[in-house]
Amino acid sequence: MKIRRQAEIIELINKYDIDTQEELTNRLQQAGFKVTQATVSRDIRELKLTKVAGDNGKQKYVILQNTESDLYEKYVQVLRTGFLSMDRAQNILVIKTVAGMAMAVAAALDELHISGIVGSIAGDDTVMCAVRDNEEIVRVMEQLKKLV
Repeated sequence: MKIRRQAEIIELINKYDIDTQEELTNRLQQAGFKVTQATVSRDIRELKLTKVAGDNGKQKYVILQNTESDLYEKYVQVLRTGFLSMDRAQNILVIKTVAGMAMAVAAALDELHISGIVGSIAGDDTVMCAVRDNEEIVRVMEQLKKLV
């Protein structure tokens, strides 16, 4: 649940200019997470969020730049947490996830820059990845098996 909540926090701060813990707590609650401001405060610390001036001069949360290996491990962890199974339909890779985790898994796949994946589309519990061609999909699936 923590990884899912933290993935949602990252999505929220990338989508909205959130400047207070209260606003972040409210948005998480609207997304269905039962959180307190203390929980959000711990998540902010763990995610190493900081405030910067936005385009409108208002402060907003952003992720501090981590080392590439730290980020890689976080994305792999999101992938492992949400992943249930995968199958292929020619050059389309279909990944089934835990309910509500498809967007986080798709974002992790995008950030892992797996060679051959051209792009991803996420629903609630399914991610569809376009893979460059039928031959490359086998290699992509093997690489994902090793990660999860």
